[in-house]
Amino acid sequence: MKIVTSSAPMPAGQAGKGGAGMIDAQIVVIAKEPVAGRVKTRLTPPFTPGQAAHLAAAALEDTLRTVAAAGTRHRLLALDGLPGSWLPAGFVVVPQRGAGLDERIAFAMTDAHRLHAMPVVLIGMDTPQVTPELLRYAVGALADHDAVYGPAADGGFWLLGLRTPEVAPLLGLPMSRPDTGAVLLRRLRDEGRSVVLLPELVDVDTAADAARVAADAPGSGFAASLAAMAGMAETSAAR
Repeated sequence: MKIVTSSAPMPAGQAGKGGAGMIDAQIVVIAKEPVAGRVKTRLTPPFTPGQAAHLAAAALEDTLRTVAAAGTRHRLLALDGLPGSWLPAGFVVVPQRGAGLDERIAFAMTDAHRLHAMPVVLIGMDTPQVTPELLRYAVGALADHDAVYGPAADGGFWLLGLRTPEVAPLLGLPMSRPDTGAVLLRRLRDEGRSVVLLPELVDVDTAADAARVAADAPGSGFAASLAAMAGMAETSAAR
């Protein structure tokens, strides 16, 4: 497996026919509807289930806006649940299918490729600090590499891009473990795929993660939501 490491995003992608500066590529966001008690349960405590869902909604909104700003021609949301007011225009919503998270990721990528026969970049809703430039670099890397991989600080991955929808390395992948990413990279290597590595990002799983992500993206809606909750907590404690 050939591995290329990226320390900084670079311009990438081709404008599609029809102009408007759109990149002929597709990005899929895989996400849960931000419902209290169903999302970000590891944030509770210190946050209430309602606050955790509010932070999840903020992270999802930031992610969707960033994907829209990346300028790809096709944008999909593989959703577990129902869309809400947080969904911007320009996204095609497809339901998640499959049992475990490994199958849901794999099927989201194959469903996207079935809709648009081009490379697929998939990200989750847990990295609101991601930038349009980094997503454009990920998309462009698939022009001459088989895969692009974004490692997460917890040992998982925050982004996976595949030039072709051959998702065998995903099926049966042990998820939510410190070695999830290492296992996936080994499987890609065993298939002889060339992989571009993106910078490591922090997933929002715990309160400490949330604080780190907000510090990395101080202008994000996620950071504003977290700051507002901290302000309410301080006001309540002062009474």
